[in-house]
Amino acid sequence: MLTMPAASTPPRITDEQLPKFLELLKKSDSVELKLTVPESAHYSVAATLDLDPLEAQMRQVFFFDTPDLALNRSGVVVRARRVQRKGGDSVVKLRPVIPGELPEKVRAAEGFTTEVDAMPGAFVCSGTLKRSIDNADVRKVVAGTAPLKGLFSKAQRSFLAEQGPEGVGLEDLSVLGPILVLKLKFEPSDFDRRMVAELWSYPDGSRVLELSTKCAPKEAFQTAAEARAFLAQRGVDLSAEQETKTAKALEFFAGQIKRGRRRGAAGGDC
Repeated sequence: MLTMPAASTPPRITDEQLPKFLELLKKSDSVELKLTVPESAHYSVAATLDLDPLEAQMRQVFFFDTPDLALNRSGVVVRARRVQRKGGDSVVKLRPVIPGELPEKVRAAEGFTTEVDAMPGAFVCSGTLKRSIDNADVRKVVAGTAPLKGLFSKAQRSFLAEQGPEGVGLEDLSVLGPILVLKLKFEPSDFDRRMVAELWSYPDGSRVLELSTKCAPKEAFQTAAEARAFLAQRGVDLSAEQETKTAKALEFFAGQIKRGRRRGAAGGDC
């Protein structure tokens, strides 16, 4: 019989945080409830949720930023993905945002959405401008045979110029990646909502497993309660320290670039 470690009390949104959370929900397009699973529990959680890896979709995720992560420090994420059996996409994301304070032209742009990401004890709202692209085009860009500009629409480039740090353009960005991702959508028989499991594998062998489900803002509290009950009944630890997939990826690859530069400088002094 599969046994799971006993979980401590999971963190919750505080009374002080609640007014801001409610205000974000009012004008956001959607909510995604997320939970990252400790690496030591990946196999046990996959077993208790009956996750079949052969049904997962493979993805390659590439981020673009300066070696010192100037975009990330300004709250901007630039990303492209290659998706198995589908086309890819490119994204310019800004977070945190307050939906009601965004310019109308931004909110009305084709492909723009706002979403509140909520995990135990924390939440953030992001504004994302997405474009569908060809997987082959992403491969050409990361191989250095095509310009990065071609992956992003005029609206995305304008959004980046307006929201990013002054003096940083697409031509200043380095390729940070790839991250290999397995994404599995599943519908538990005793949970009336589709869930998603994403396994992010990093080049150093570490992994992040994230469980999530989406809902309309008005359904956030009910969905969160049902999801917590469903996972807790299966022994999934809701109190573990949470990891952010994007932040981990950016820090990892930026560190690789810096180490490479230091080795190059040391070699030049010999």
